[in-house]
Amino acid sequence: MTFFSLYKNTSKIIVNDNLDTEIIMDGVIPLNKEIGQTSSDYVYKLRKVLHTKKIGHTGTLDPLVDGVLPICVGQATKLVNTLTGSPKEYEGEITLGRSTTTEDREGDTVEEKKLTEPISSENLQKVFQQMTGNLTQIPPMFSAVKVNGKKLYEYARAGLEVERPKRQIHIYDFHIMGDSIYDETTGYQTLRFHVKCSKGTYVRTLAVEFGRILGYPAFMSQLTRVKSAGFSIGETFTLRQIEEMLENNDTSFLKSIDEVLSYVPKHELTDEEWEVRVSHGGFLEPEIDSDIEDRLRVQRAGVTKALYKYDKVRNMWIPDLMLLNNK
Repeated sequence: MTFFSLYKNTSKIIVNDNLDTEIIMDGVIPLNKEIGQTSSDYVYKLRKVLHTKKIGHTGTLDPLVDGVLPICVGQATKLVNTLTGSPKEYEGEITLGRSTTTEDREGDTVEEKKLTEPISSENLQKVFQQMTGNLTQIPPMFSAVKVNGKKLYEYARAGLEVERPKRQIHIYDFHIMGDSIYDETTGYQTLRFHVKCSKGTYVRTLAVEFGRILGYPAFMSQLTRVKSAGFSIGETFTLRQIEEMLENNDTSFLKSIDEVLSYVPKHELTDEEWEVRVSHGGFLEPEIDSDIEDRLRVQRAGVTKALYKYDKVRNMWIPDLMLLNNK
């Protein structure tokens, strides 16, 4: 069996006597998802491309939405919940004057109310400002939220509507981009926007609510996720690019756990802290980086081993997530 290392703490290719290749990787791929594919489609395809089963995405993107989709591989799959819970940023388009069954351009028309004149930028901006902060949302019927064990879109396709659970979301920023466009022929007005929002936000529903406040039906006519889990769209790779890079034994598309968590303050463990405490899931003393509010990344020989959080009741750092094998 032949071994050769590509990137320290990131990946290793193992070639066996039968010429089968297995790529052992730990890290996050900032993938550029294309329109027409589901998030699960990419997980399936990357399992085949990377010859590994341990892969998970960090937040579903609808088939009509493109952009940043971080994919966790190997030990980094333990980060899925952490990265999924981080704020997301999108750029997209709202069309005023028509609503659809799916709240996007794919659905059938539900209501149409043409604009006789364009809404001013000043009035549009007032609504954007009104829709920031803490909001309550009801998920759309065409969504993957489960009610009584079934996904909402399954009810919707059967022509059924069920009561949907409300959810609390937070909009950090919501603003118009450039000038809106008014079409006298269709009676529609379209506007570009940028939004930074919390986990669980349905941007389609934001578009519908935006129109409702103005007194017009509306739908989300285009959407791109431009930032997720700290990755911007300019840092992403398409599936085709990943395949081409692998052909050249290049795995620089894979970002190490240390890179992904670089925003979390770190602490280099002493021999005693690692061998006696952290490797066994033990607590750490409060004086360690005591100026840090609540999160700590603990390292051994420069490699992140775990995330710790500060417990004010115990007055100790306690393990939150073990990331790498305790070697």
